Amino acid sequence: MGRYLNPKSDLVFKKIFGEHPALLKSFLNAFLPLPENRLIEHIDYLPSEHVPEIPDFKSTIVDVRCRDNFGRHFIVEMQLRWSANFMKRMLFNSACAYMHQLKKGEEYDTLCPVYGLSIVDAAFSNESEWFHHYRLTNTKNTEKTIDDIQLVFLELPKFKPTTIIEKKLTILWLRFLTEIDEDTRTVDADLLASPEINEALKYAEIAAYSPQEMRVYDANWDAVSTEKTLMSDNFRAGKAEGKAEGKAEGLKEVARNLLIAGFDVAIVNQIKEALSELGE
Repeated sequence: MGRYLNPKSDLVFKKIFGEHPALLKSFLNAFLPLPENRLIEHIDYLPSEHVPEIPDFKSTIVDVRCRDNFGRHFIVEMQLRWSANFMKRMLFNSACAYMHQLKKGEEYDTLCPVYGLSIVDAAFSNESEWFHHYRLTNTKNTEKTIDDIQLVFLELPKFKPTTIIEKKLTILWLRFLTEIDEDTRTVDADLLASPEINEALKYAEIAAYSPQEMRVYDANWDAVSTEKTLMSDNFRAGKAEGKAEGKAEGLKEVARNLLIAGFDVAIVNQIKEALSELGE
């Protein structure tokens, strides 16, 4: 094993962003669509709420929650796998965070915006774009928006630093998440030159973890591998079942057409058997 651990893992991600507010602040300012005059200046961590788990994805979702000096709430998730349910899960989490701000007897104008940021280590769309920003928009006039709940999804596999013109710190944080892992032997000078990234690298070093934490790290990755294997097996089984069902429906359709055309039932059955054998 090299000098570093993978920052996308549960243990490392939470150590970096769940224990060091300055790094989380830098990370959020780098990615979220915040007004220039309303960047995050200070954050306080919030306890993670109990939210419905997605079956077979228990070990592949990591979240950190915080609130800034303007009262805005932020939910940050690292997702090692993708499911269409993730988007609904993030919307549910964000809606709950928005709703739970309002105490009994308080006015609605006390509610503050909620931002959900999902970093996804999987490609989930057919677009080339890696940055996806969602908010409520008027369908006739897209300049009219409701910004109280906004969701941002990042597709890490699509990130290509040589083809993107963005804020420098945004690129450096993405490079940190995509380039640093157990196989890293040397770190690029640009990453080391950034104070924030340099500090995050220290918390990703193996030396920063106790033997017990390393056992937790290994156990988590074993669980992630198991979940990925189960998902692949389920996908293949479902695909095979779908193929068999499709074949059966196709043979039934052929038989119906032959009967409508006036063929004898015995001949139709013989044709079905022959087609079935050819398809095996």
